[in-house]
Amino acid sequence: MKIVTPYQTEESKKEQVAQMFDNIAYRYDFLNSLLSLGIHKGWRKKCVKLLIPHKPKTILDVATGTADFAMECAKLKPKQIIGVDISEGMMKFGREKIKKAQLEKLITLEYGDAETLTLASDYFDAIVVGFGVRNFENLEKGLVNLKRVLKPGGKLVVLEFSNPRNGFIKSLYYFYFNKVTPFIGRIFSKDVRAYTYLPESVKAFPDNEKFVEILDRLGFKDAAYQSLSFGIAAIYRASK
Repeated sequence: MKIVTPYQTEESKKEQVAQMFDNIAYRYDFLNSLLSLGIHKGWRKKCVKLLIPHKPKTILDVATGTADFAMECAKLKPKQIIGVDISEGMMKFGREKIKKAQLEKLITLEYGDAETLTLASDYFDAIVVGFGVRNFENLEKGLVNLKRVLKPGGKLVVLEFSNPRNGFIKSLYYFYFNKVTPFIGRIFSKDVRAYTYLPESVKAFPDNEKFVEILDRLGFKDAAYQSLSFGIAAIYRASK
């Protein structure tokens, strides 16, 4: 897989991604809703619905950002939700939202990333990752570590952008991603590069069947994916 980084510096991808999200944290929720026209909220709801039959009591939200996924998972009425992220700037806003929603006793946010998690093995009933796997510095290492902290039979649900297959949709999608998104990002954000990195990282990500093949190879069970909104995103699910 081609490694795409936000900036052309000597820092690691992880360091660059953390810097990028710190830079745009103050505008992230606003731009996320604006650029996706709010569709991302419905996508997260679909992910959480997949977990309802499993009644998870312990949930890990990787690349939690401003904690939207963690807060959506609160509707499952678990006993504990831990969100991890490499951007303290993003989590600062996430903690404010959690406090406002009076969910501090349920959701805790802490610094961490998939590759270096030191959480206990076989601990979580479910792990969710929203738009984060393509930012992993080492995709397979991160996924293996997530598998480690999942309980046997535990569920992994990943929400990620993908590349549409339909030629017409693909042309519209790439025009929006390559032209409109950076333009809007440039207007509202101090970090121009953040919104050109987005389409580059999506193009480089091994999506759909390729990602399912990676999950299979790493020992996950029942890996599958579901396309969303004409293929511009996908939900991946698997078990340990």
